[in-house]
Amino acid sequence: FDYANAPDEEKYKWVEYNRWMFNVDWYYALKGNLVLMTRLHFGYLAHYNDDIGPSPFESFDLGGDGLSGYNLYGRETIAQRGYPNGSLTPQVPTGDGYTKKSGNVYTKYTLELRYPISLNPSATIFVLGFLEGGNAWYSIDQFAPFNSKRAAGVGVRAFLPMFGLLGIDWAWGFDPYPGHPGISGSQFHFTIGQQF
Repeated sequence: FDYANAPDEEKYKWVEYNRWMFNVDWYYALKGNLVLMTRLHFGYLAHYNDDIGPSPFESFDLGGDGLSGYNLYGRETIAQRGYPNGSLTPQVPTGDGYTKKSGNVYTKYTLELRYPISLNPSATIFVLGFLEGGNAWYSIDQFAPFNSKRAAGVGVRAFLPMFGLLGIDWAWGFDPYPGHPGISGSQFHFTIGQQF
């Protein structure tokens, strides 16, 4: 069967892929309540048949706060502070004159200092400063783990039993992202019930 020239309804009749995720978090108390948190994330969406290529489902959408007002069917949203939502996901041509977002490989690195202002169980509050870097690629052949889009910033988190974890971060992106020749600049990010 000629998958390379087949219509999408035949090509993706049975979607076959394997997906690998690797996450490591490490916390270390530097002095008193000052905590250093380091984090490494890696994701890879592989395929079995080179004629079909990557799956149209289960790719990674990198950048921003990880929140969205709409459902991204078949994509996992990966937050990266300092850049707009989805801005680090590569755009690839579809062959019919359009482009689509498709991040099949991504890495993200985080270094964060946290210090509690209040350890009260009814309102736990802490401030943080962070360095973050990461990127997404269309294929494993393009994967370059040290080619990261970097950002730094500060933030605050509050854990309220009634609402869960709430937070706000201000970040500055240092590197240009696809489709924008200038640097990312200043970005505010909100978090609800999630960790970066």
